Amino acid sequence: MIAVGLMSGTSLDGVDATLVRLVPRGRSYEVDVLDFQTTPYGDEEQNALREALPPNEGSTRAVARLHRMLGQTFAKAALAAAGKTAVDFAASHGQTIYHDGNAQTTLQVGDPFLIRQALGRTVCYDFRSADCAADGQGAPLVPYVDALLLASDSEDRVAVNIGGIANLTVIPRRSAPQDVIAYDSGPGNMLIDAFVFRRTNGRERFDRDGKAALAGSVNQAVLGAMLADPYFALAPPKTTGRERFGTQFLDEHQARLAALSLEDGAATLAALTAASLASAIDASAARAARVVVSGGGAKNPAILRELQQRLPDRRVELSDVMNIRADAKEAVAFAILGYETLRGRAANVPHSTGASGPVVLGAIAPHDLDALLDRVRTECRA
Repeated sequence: MIAVGLMSGTSLDGVDATLVRLVPRGRSYEVDVLDFQTTPYGDEEQNALREALPPNEGSTRAVARLHRMLGQTFAKAALAAAGKTAVDFAASHGQTIYHDGNAQTTLQVGDPFLIRQALGRTVCYDFRSADCAADGQGAPLVPYVDALLLASDSEDRVAVNIGGIANLTVIPRRSAPQDVIAYDSGPGNMLIDAFVFRRTNGRERFDRDGKAALAGSVNQAVLGAMLADPYFALAPPKTTGRERFGTQFLDEHQARLAALSLEDGAATLAALTAASLASAIDASAARAARVVVSGGGAKNPAILRELQQRLPDRRVELSDVMNIRADAKEAVAFAILGYETLRGRAANVPHSTGASGPVVLGAIAPHDLDALLDRVRTECRA
């Protein structure tokens, strides 16, 4: 089965799209990434998102416009990734514009019917609502895929994804998907991006290659004040997002951050990401567990350096060593979740999301659905 997986996270930088061949192999899948592209959000999309997202109060009109605007961007990204390849289906996470896991409330925009119209293929979407309906937090969802792809009979592993928010999946050796422990550790790239955007008056949207952070020094007093945020002391299951670690978090620490240079501020925020991740890994994973990192933050060597320094006895490496492109992993994950939707298999991890039980995730915008489901059944039998 050849699928397009689409993902846009809390960094708000654009749409990641992967063209991937998926072949069922026992409980798991053989995965072959055929292409991966990022379609950046333009100024119009960026501005519309910032106006609609917390701490701002968006309107229903703004949300409806974003749903269509971003749907067009997702459709463009899907077409670019597919190229001339015949695609069987697409799976889109969409763009989260509001998430309150404790209230079982979540909303992703990016009209899937525009993607269907562009590709002429079935689109799976809205992967969080089913878990919320079962009293879960609707997140994290990627841990199910982490377990399918990274579980080992010989070693304990921790899958780390650093997007706008950082999360981890603890995968004990010989574990099944329902055995893993997963939660959000705290901010990933989100605060660094916002800090750099503010300090450069919008000239830079993120710390490219971690250059600013690498040139700076961590201010331990400021780092300690930020680590005192109550979220870090909460026991899992827990999820977070822009509602807690958006620009309002920078505002709370503005007096401290204002005294730091661009470089020292970026270094301190990179250390916040690494420190909160390292603390979570130490609390939840076996001492010898191998740490496998993916996501946009994997491109920031300042975060990786800090993480390795705080986990001196652990092996920290990119998911590329396991033939899973670090920048493509989440888009691949949603392609796999889409396949699970078509198979009618539950794909949440209840003890990580807090759901009352396993549920099938995702909705379907169908196109010649009977024929697609016949191909799914034939491939799974084979």
